[in-house]
Amino acid sequence: MRTDDFDFELPEELIAQTPLDKRDSSKLLVLDKETGNVEHKHFSDIIDYLSKNDVLVLNDTKVIPARLYGVKEETKAVIEILMLKDMGNNKWQCLAKPAKRVKIGTIVNFSDKLKAKCVKVDEEGIREFELIYDGILYEILDELGEMPLPPYIHEKLSDKDRYQTVYAKNSGSAAAPTAGLHFTQDLLKKIEQKGVKILYVTLHVGLGTFRPVNVEDVTKHKMHSEYYEMSEEVAKQLNDAKKMGKRIISVGTTSTRTLETIMTLYGEFKECCGNTDIFIYPGYKFKAIDALITNFHLPKSTLIMLVSALAGKENIMNAYKIAVENEYRFFSFGDSMFIK
Repeated sequence: MRTDDFDFELPEELIAQTPLDKRDSSKLLVLDKETGNVEHKHFSDIIDYLSKNDVLVLNDTKVIPARLYGVKEETKAVIEILMLKDMGNNKWQCLAKPAKRVKIGTIVNFSDKLKAKCVKVDEEGIREFELIYDGILYEILDELGEMPLPPYIHEKLSDKDRYQTVYAKNSGSAAAPTAGLHFTQDLLKKIEQKGVKILYVTLHVGLGTFRPVNVEDVTKHKMHSEYYEMSEEVAKQLNDAKKMGKRIISVGTTSTRTLETIMTLYGEFKECCGNTDIFIYPGYKFKAIDALITNFHLPKSTLIMLVSALAGKENIMNAYKIAVENEYRFFSFGDSMFIK
């Protein structure tokens, strides 16, 4: 299986640069994974495809203002840092730019409240920093940091809450679980009133989700690990749903990877936390989910490989072709797809 098999033509003007004014007014392409049939709807119509026998699982991670600009203590050179993953004990895995200027022992000053010392150099430009600060870290980041928008978004974000889901709760993500950006509180309420069970898991999105695939052979790609957790109550309700034959619908590839990781490890859902580097591509047999709400993904990405594993590569590539022809908006602030 070659990475090039997951390539497609995408006009640059279809890459959404800004979010829509109304979250649930985005377009929704509904794909039947058995037949390949496609319907064109709006996201607010998702409620028509849900029933009281469904369980909807969302990722409640919260994006932190993880992009910081500081100066190197010795030379005053400007250094940009993107915080990726909390390693514990005030140590964070980060991307540094320019990476070649950051070696073990390098200290970067961001303000009189925060500085970072490089304590480890990993491959691919990744560095581990020890953060030195006074006060509460997330309050300092709110003051100093910027929302870590993906590199293909060139517009400034006027309202930083638009890069958070309305149910974001657990801080720690370097990117938003973007499939969830389409939900409003009102829509979630209507879905619950229909009898759909809404449950939450956490996966802090890091480099694993959006790192490009740089190998020709898909199976040789190595995912970076990301932290996830599931509560006892959620595990119980998901296990009950499985036993009763209810449909489990994950919102986003991050929720999917969390659910599939836990089911692969334990053969059931259970209260747990850990780090996952699960890589889902065609040939994978899904153990946890039955359907998926997702966005339109980058060519040759691990995310388009995941949806191809669920719906079949031909169905996905055909649906993407139709989406391009119908001028759907792509990526983080783009339109949505429901694979049923």
